[in-house]
Amino acid sequence: MDHPPRFELARALVTKSPKLTRRHLLCIVVLVLALVTDAFLIEPRWVALRKLNLASPSTQRIVFFSDIHYKGNKGALVRIVRQINSLSPDLVCFGGDIVEDAAHLDEALSILSQIESPLFGVPGNHEYWSNSSFDKIAACFQCTGGRWLVNENVLAEGVLIVGSEKPKVQNDTLGATKKILLSHYPEVASSAQEEFNLILAGHSHGGQIRLPFLGAPVLPDGVGKYDRGLFQTPSGPLYVTTGLGTWFIPIRFCCRPEIVLIEW
Repeated sequence: MDHPPRFELARALVTKSPKLTRRHLLCIVVLVLALVTDAFLIEPRWVALRKLNLASPSTQRIVFFSDIHYKGNKGALVRIVRQINSLSPDLVCFGGDIVEDAAHLDEALSILSQIESPLFGVPGNHEYWSNSSFDKIAACFQCTGGRWLVNENVLAEGVLIVGSEKPKVQNDTLGATKKILLSHYPEVASSAQEEFNLILAGHSHGGQIRLPFLGAPVLPDGVGKYDRGLFQTPSGPLYVTTGLGTWFIPIRFCCRPEIVLIEW
């Protein structure tokens, strides 16, 4: 019985299709193990130093970090503080989410108190969710010469730092040569009523998992289109950090944690 041409073509394709050999299967297993090892064991601990040069020559150095999500991993946070100190910044900005569980707060603050430059920070959603003591956090930041900013502003090193979820300059700006908006949520850049020299935010973690050519498949509320990196917005340049810690699943893929050094 003669087969129609389309059946002959199908038979030829099946005949020529490569078989899945043991070698192929072994390669697939090795690849999967490599990806899992990278995502769970390597990238979450592989902290990058990002450099952001906004002026040349620069006259001021700022370190920005965010989203620690401290869970008792003392050695990792100690190394972060040492790296920050080694950069000798004029001031340090923090974008929120010290801990997820207030039981870890005292230990985290004890380590953060070793930062040798004035530390300024704002609360993230996890400070509220964990019922962390804002008084304890404020005392820690103050001992560095900085300040815990809850919808308020402060002048430091000629920079007016506006720490707010609803950005509005409240204080006298006399003596300020630059303005920074420090907020946990990147999308605040879309609603700010003023223009800033720089906006710093965290919260997104960069998505934690980023797929090649597609980006982050999942992002939290309050991020919008500002998932990671530098953006130009109507309110000024916005930098969104990938943060340091992880949330929900301790995984990172194509999205390393980071500390940001800003020179301007």
